[in-house]
Amino acid sequence: MAKCAICEKTLSHGNKLSITRSHVSNRASRTWKPNLRTVKTIVDGQPKKIKVCAKCLCSGKVKRA
Repeated sequence: MAKCAICEKTLSHGNKLSITRSHVSNRASRTWKPNLRTVKTIVDGQPKKIKVCAKCLCSGKVKRA
């Protein structure tokens, strides 16, 4: 399963709506996936590859190797 190693962001579920968004709109379920990147980081003094979302990567929560 796709999951960020830092913030543990995972799949989220919801409904797909039509453009008009009226009460008679047909709804279909859909999923949103996190924007994960595989980066090489320092974990416990050792270089290791982990999956990190782009938000954690840009905010500086990850120290790259």
